[in-house]
Amino acid sequence: MSKLSPLLVLSLSATLLMLGVGMIVALLPQRVHEMAGTLESVGLVAAIFAFAYLLAQLPVSLLSDWLGPRWFLVIGYLLCSVSGIVYFFTGTPAGIYFGRVIQGLGEAPIWALGPAMLSLAYPSARGRMIGIYNAAIHIGLTLGPLLGLLIASGWQGRLPFFVFAVLCLSGGVLVLCFLRQATIPGGGARPGFRQFLAVLRTKATLITLTGVLIYGAGYGVFLTVLPVSLTTTHGFGPTAVSLHFVQFYAAISLSQIVAGARSDRIGRHGFLVWGMVLAAAGVALFPFVPGLWAFLPLGAASIGLGMFCVASIAGLNDSVPDTLKGAVSGTYYLFWGAGYVLGPLTIGAVGTNAPVTAFVVLAVLFGLQAVVFQVTRQ
Repeated sequence: MSKLSPLLVLSLSATLLMLGVGMIVALLPQRVHEMAGTLESVGLVAAIFAFAYLLAQLPVSLLSDWLGPRWFLVIGYLLCSVSGIVYFFTGTPAGIYFGRVIQGLGEAPIWALGPAMLSLAYPSARGRMIGIYNAAIHIGLTLGPLLGLLIASGWQGRLPFFVFAVLCLSGGVLVLCFLRQATIPGGGARPGFRQFLAVLRTKATLITLTGVLIYGAGYGVFLTVLPVSLTTTHGFGPTAVSLHFVQFYAAISLSQIVAGARSDRIGRHGFLVWGMVLAAAGVALFPFVPGLWAFLPLGAASIGLGMFCVASIAGLNDSVPDTLKGAVSGTYYLFWGAGYVLGPLTIGAVGTNAPVTAFVVLAVLFGLQAVVFQVTRQ
């Protein structure tokens, strides 16, 4: 057991966490609404998590380069476990909000430091390994709601929160026991904040992070605004909406596994460009495709987003020394998280009166980013 690979330990731990997240993500808004009775209270469930998640990214990632990422990962899993216990016992909206702060702080290192550690452990195959890790995250998110349906019956929605806490704790134990710091190269020179700022100011990095911001916006739209729009414009019922989520997560997962491995061999650039092109084409076309046929362009767009995701995070890790892997991965998810929050708000506001226009705007952003990548050869 002591010879478990970093990829296996990190991926299995992340899958356990995301199984739990998939279980509780639909239960939390319902529970808060039952307690408070307002839509504003439901909106705070997402907003508070996002704020804590974004706030923690850079401090945690920068400190991990100084002190090592293993303990930050363990603490992240433990915080998520504590949040599950809070959800299980609380009977007030304030308790739920407190749990969301803890969960946001806990998930921040898990999303960012997993790719950073894999970049260090597998320098010649980081695209493939990051793709597998991100796929593991999305597999957990896909299967989580199904597990939640199996165990929630008769427990008034509380048991999934306890199971979530156990799954998070199990992930932390795996990392603590089987992920040895010695397996992660790096040591010697300490990271310099000025060096990190110099990397951020380069044209290549800024262009990539702009793409990450737009990718995060698209990811958020696919999970929030788009499902609602499909019910009104394409007649999607609950089953079709559920299939949309399954298709999105499956396409993101599989495309990252394939594109990550291929990008190690032939370079990241093509996957950055064509990922955005596919996303632009799919989002632009689906409003004009009737009924369930909309799954086809949306599936293509999801594949494009997955291609871009793995190529961009692997590419950013390519561009920095080992002492800055945590910092650059944290910056990646800072920009992704900002897009995830701002994208649905912006596209949702535009789409209230002009649904087609809103998605055309998103498609144009994807397309313009592809052009920028091609012209500047990032």
